[in-house]
Amino acid sequence: MARSLGLPHIMREADGTAVGQWGPYVLKTAFQPIFAFEPDGLKQRAYEGLIRPFRDGEATSPGQFFAAIPAIDRLRVEALARDLHILNAGAAFGPQITLFINFDPSLFCEKPVVDTALREMRIVLGEAGIPFSNVVCEVTEQPSDSAAALQDFVAALRQEGYRVAVDDYGADSSDMERVKQLRPDIVKFDAKWVARLMDSQPGVTLLKVMVGEFRQKGIVTVFEGIEENWQLDVAAEVGASMVQGFVLARPELAPTRFRPDPPALAPMVPPEGGGAADARAAHHDALPVAPRRPRAPVFGRRRLT
Repeated sequence: MARSLGLPHIMREADGTAVGQWGPYVLKTAFQPIFAFEPDGLKQRAYEGLIRPFRDGEATSPGQFFAAIPAIDRLRVEALARDLHILNAGAAFGPQITLFINFDPSLFCEKPVVDTALREMRIVLGEAGIPFSNVVCEVTEQPSDSAAALQDFVAALRQEGYRVAVDDYGADSSDMERVKQLRPDIVKFDAKWVARLMDSQPGVTLLKVMVGEFRQKGIVTVFEGIEENWQLDVAAEVGASMVQGFVLARPELAPTRFRPDPPALAPMVPPEGGGAADARAAHHDALPVAPRRPRAPVFGRRRLT
């Protein structure tokens, strides 16, 4: 069987966890839960895979690690990181886990590269036992050399059965154009931008309007970087579908203590609107858009009591 570019660099530790070796670096997977607002409270519904490099047993920042990777090796290292996340997610959480993994769109401007990446994903997902539909491909904010190539890449991901998320959305003109072009299933709001908006009444109003517009289009919204209880309350008030951040759970190296919550007994209520977007959202119950009880607005850096 053909092998992924990343698999030759992967070893298994005694507990079954997959780790990668790249030059002097040992690469490990960390998972951070993503929680959904549901009628009976917040539930762990997905996990994001994050790479954690180590050199001589000491942790190195991911930014430093990737900055040290020559451009010619970047595609292989990205493949290695995805392979680690997929294998560790399958071992830790089982086949029903919803997994978010990152893709740098600047690396996928040529069809042969895209075809190779998708073939390798099939191999690794098969080994991990995770269905394609349970994988969310996050398209990061890195610029692509060609808008058409980026759209072709996203179309190829959808053809395989993956879901697509736009990452680091901040309402700049480029971000809005990205959503318009890619028509994602999920939009992840930039943490710093959301934190600034949450600090004022006009900002909270803007968040509520934007979340409502995405909901009408069948797009699930995720607020990243939620670090304080009052921010969590504001996220619920404006109608965010899901939240992620230190106030709920910090990333943990695999194997983690996290366990997905059991599925809801009643089906989730699909978003308002109609057509194909609703059908897509209703199909993916693991990322629900659920109704919420109204709460009093909370502004400023106050903690809930």
